Amino acid sequence: MKRLAEPRIQPHNERPAAVWNSAGDRYDEISRGIADSIEHGINRLAPKPGERILDVATGTGWTARRLARRGAKVTGVDLGLDLIEAARSLSGREGLDIDFQVGDAENLPFDDGAFDAVVSTCGVMFASRPEAAAAELARVCRPGGRLALTTWLPDSAVFEMFMVMKPYMPPPPTPAPPSPFAWGKAERVKELLGGDFDLRFEQGTSFYREPDGEAAWNTFSTCYGPTRTLAGSLDDERRAALRRDFIAFSDRFRDELGITVPRTYLVTLGVRN
Repeated sequence: MKRLAEPRIQPHNERPAAVWNSAGDRYDEISRGIADSIEHGINRLAPKPGERILDVATGTGWTARRLARRGAKVTGVDLGLDLIEAARSLSGREGLDIDFQVGDAENLPFDDGAFDAVVSTCGVMFASRPEAAAAELARVCRPGGRLALTTWLPDSAVFEMFMVMKPYMPPPPTPAPPSPFAWGKAERVKELLGGDFDLRFEQGTSFYREPDGEAAWNTFSTCYGPTRTLAGSLDDERRAALRRDFIAFSDRFRDELGITVPRTYLVTLGVRN
């Protein structure tokens, strides 16, 4: 079935789009910090030259570029226009032919079964409506096609980082939205995708390194949409308090050379039924 033309970003996702988009090309620095987890998922997927692969929530296209270097025919989709423009620029510098598009993970602008494989690296887990996003991952993957996801575990240091930011965020709506970190539980992924994919799982640890906690704050407050947006929304006193708490959290992971933050994640591999 051919997908009908619809608005690219659904109204309920316009604010999340603005949040993730806020850092623009600087988001590539965040992808650098999780490059080891991205490579883990790509290696397990084992992309083949000429395969049609969709990278959902591509950001600035780090994963898409890695796939394209292996000869895949890659499409990358993300909510943020500035992120997509950055992805186009970065891939262009390398001479990589990647089709980057603005699009909503809960309403992908592609035909049924359009791709040989679908990938998302710490991206689709932040979709507002997980069931809708999961259905779209399945819809655009052809029968016999493959799925590869990396998602942060619910007890990971990334979850802890969000808990540091939580006291400074506005109160959540009632009922509260689903936690993105539920995607780090194999049982939840099976609920979302097990009816459409034969799934397998593997855990890993990504290591984020900076000279110190202040360097980590500088990176996240300028390059990571949620932290950047939150910091920009606070008055001077509360922003200083957030900065203090974020640095203290990061400095818990000091070693001889700086900080090394171990961030655990789940790799999900699937074959489409």
